[in-house]
Amino acid sequence: MQNTCMDSFTTNFGSFPMMLGYHQEQTKNSEWVQCPVPELSVEPLERDSEAFWNIALFAEGTSAEAVEDTVENLGLAMRVNGELRPVRTTAYKGLLDRAKISGSALAKLARKDLADTLNACLQLHHKQQALVLVRGEKISAVHSGDEKDYSVLPIDELLQRLQENLDTRFEGNQFESGYTSHSLTSAFWKLPNQKKDLLGKYAKHLKAIGKACLAHKLVPGIQFLTSDTGIASAKVSALLMGVSSEPIHIGSCIAVDHRRKSTVEDFSESLDLLFAQFGDNIKKLDKLLDVTLLYPVNAMTRVCKELVMPKKEAVEAIAMFESVYGDKPATAHDVFMSMQEIPYLLKLNNAGESKILTVQENMARALNLNWADYDLPKAVVF
Repeated sequence: MQNTCMDSFTTNFGSFPMMLGYHQEQTKNSEWVQCPVPELSVEPLERDSEAFWNIALFAEGTSAEAVEDTVENLGLAMRVNGELRPVRTTAYKGLLDRAKISGSALAKLARKDLADTLNACLQLHHKQQALVLVRGEKISAVHSGDEKDYSVLPIDELLQRLQENLDTRFEGNQFESGYTSHSLTSAFWKLPNQKKDLLGKYAKHLKAIGKACLAHKLVPGIQFLTSDTGIASAKVSALLMGVSSEPIHIGSCIAVDHRRKSTVEDFSESLDLLFAQFGDNIKKLDKLLDVTLLYPVNAMTRVCKELVMPKKEAVEAIAMFESVYGDKPATAHDVFMSMQEIPYLLKLNNAGESKILTVQENMARALNLNWADYDLPKAVVF
């Protein structure tokens, strides 16, 4: 099994108790350290560095494997409150933010030059505080120490509160799967007992137009996603599951940012809005069944451009749609469902979880489009 100190570490969960227990243990073993920004001191970590050959220079508990992995990745170590620790790739953006510098050229610098540049800039911000996350033997994040800029929302507490809300509102909810990396944590639940209430009219409409198989497969669900390393806020999205390997996002997600002194209670209260919107989003999806497109390939291409879908995967999905429908009319619902191939193709191409999620969230905006504006005879090049 891969060591949690590795930057590439990921793990999956088949049950909610397993996932909750993992994150409760992670919370116990994580350390949030606040200190003035000028007191952060960055050092290059390479094979010819003294620290690489003398593990005793690092904070207690740092393994040679963690050091080796850092050399192969970011190549930096940092001293916080006098203790030297390897820096994980997830902390890089936050470190640049604390130094208030940016640019693609920085990553091209030799590690010593990058460390010197960071140190010089960190020294300029005497009134600023940093909040450093130490997890899995490394510095995993370097956030602002101002609660208005960053608020800690413990993942185990978010999970627990979400499950409590689901149990109250959706009897018989089923935990489907969970995933955690150093960047993101996500989980899926199915709501099989609510299929009739949430999907009833939509399912009847599907059956009436000969899509009974699709109606039978669909199950309402939700996705939870969050990050302690600045990649994402605490989000919950409404889904349709059971059609393909990737869930279909319907409507915008409900999100609580790690800012403005946000709390787990704020996250819990935000769930009311998501659950209230679920039915409205299904109605929007149902309406797409009544929207006939005379030029569906052109419409799909224009919508993919409008929603900034990744070109390679979008072009492939459009070609697949065209091979099935040709130049015949189709509904906006047909196009929307065919667009769901895009996140699946991204996964096949080893795209990151955060990129796939962004694409799925953008695609959900298609429910609010005026499809007639995209149904034009003139073809468009993606």
